[in-house]
Amino acid sequence: MITEVLHSIQQQLKAPKGQFNEFGKYRYRSCEDILEAVNPLLAEHKAALTINDEVVSVGNRIYVMATATLAVGENTVCVSAYAREPENKKGMDEAQITGATSSYARKYALNGLFAIDDTKDADATNKHGQESKPVKPAQKAKDEKPITKEQQSTIMDMVAEAGVEVDKILAFCGCKTFETIPATMFDTVMNKLQITIDANKAKEEKEKAA
Repeated sequence: MITEVLHSIQQQLKAPKGQFNEFGKYRYRSCEDILEAVNPLLAEHKAALTINDEVVSVGNRIYVMATATLAVGENTVCVSAYAREPENKKGMDEAQITGATSSYARKYALNGLFAIDDTKDADATNKHGQESKPVKPAQKAKDEKPITKEQQSTIMDMVAEAGVEVDKILAFCGCKTFETIPATMFDTVMNKLQITIDANKAKEEKEKAA
């Protein structure tokens, strides 16, 4: 069963943070680090891993949706993750910006598929030499720019597809309404909802095959 193979790989996989950021003084793992660590396990279990990208438009912004698919025979399980392209990034042309965004999305798709905890990666620990008191989500919601109406609609559609209670999403964001969800949390919410949707689909396919 593919679920057994996936569980075994998740238990065995060790993907250390092999990269070091000199500026932020933190260690992190890249997409390549995860692939290097998982390849021997794929061979051991006679499984195949593919990663595909799709460029999607949400409102007036462009996102890269990466989908990591594990295949064992004819059975597959997949997880998708989103990353938003910045409007510009110093020292990069448009192709390099898309490539960097793709790599970021692919890493988080792999994190979701193989249950890799990335909470202490660069995204969470880089303070650029500045220490500050923890800020509660509810406080962030008040201080930060909220998501757009297009993003609200996108999240609502995803919530309906995932079958998740609206209150749980709002509680996760520390908000009382969708209108007050911080724009900086949009990617995180989208990723969590997509993982839930993919898990539901995998469960349905498993039940059909049984």
